[in-house]
Amino acid sequence: MFARVTTFRMKPDRIAEAEAKLNELIPQIMSMPGLKSFTNVIDSEGNGVVMSVVESEEISNANQEQVAQIWAAFSDFLSEPPSANGYRVLSHQSN
Repeated sequence: MFARVTTFRMKPDRIAEAEAKLNELIPQIMSMPGLKSFTNVIDSEGNGVVMSVVESEEISNANQEQVAQIWAAFSDFLSEPPSANGYRVLSHQSN
């Protein structure tokens, strides 16, 4: 498995609008090929992290055009562009 971890900075006064947009896009996000899990967290100052776990790095890379389109939907809410890094998953557990 492969994880893509993306940090972002949202305009603090736009967080509620961005959350509404995210809720609209969840079906599209969750339908991406190979996606195992998706977590998006943010603090009150607008600093956030997205972590998606995908079956493989190849599938994650193949999804990048769709991911870019999703981030584009948040362009009005972001105070700076997101920054992504990829990692090999050593363990992925949940209860």
